[in-house]
Amino acid sequence: MVDLKDELHRKLREARAGLLSRLDGLDEYDLRRPLTPSGTNLLGLVKHLAGLEYTYLGESFGRPAPEKLAWVEDGSVWDGADMWARADESSDYLIGLYRRACAHGDRTVGELELDSAGSVAHWPAERRETTLGVLLVRMVAETAQHAGHADIVRELVDGKGGADREAQGDEAHWRAYVAGIQEAADAHHRGEG
Repeated sequence: MVDLKDELHRKLREARAGLLSRLDGLDEYDLRRPLTPSGTNLLGLVKHLAGLEYTYLGESFGRPAPEKLAWVEDGSVWDGADMWARADESSDYLIGLYRRACAHGDRTVGELELDSAGSVAHWPAERRETTLGVLLVRMVAETAQHAGHADIVRELVDGKGGADREAQGDEAHWRAYVAGIQEAADAHHRGEG
């Protein structure tokens, strides 16, 4: 039988690896440039998740981050400063920060039980008290969601989407596939559906 904590932790590690794989081979500009109307960018996703790891799988269990996060210290996190890389924040720094935050979270997950009590300081008082299980589920969901965003952003940079893209077909396959989708959308728009 699969242990629930082990399975959640495995899924979290998979999502983390998926996120980081979307950064492979890109230069500093492509890692940080905004590619959606809301400014989504690859390093911003990494920076955001580093803060969440340190908060939900660290600070919430009396295990504060061993390093300062400038955007948390100055309060600019509440203005979205955790969603983009400043000019002086290199990809090496932010990726390293994320890896350190994940290792910090892994130690928490490894040492505590799912029903271990935690408290999220920035949540409303009536629901602030929680457990490792709840926060581990939250981190799996957050990381998987943002890894999906990273797939899309990477595809906007150079056409390389999710990890299974090549397994599903070559460029000719994808051109034909997308053309079929466009044809169906156009037919529906013309009232042929």
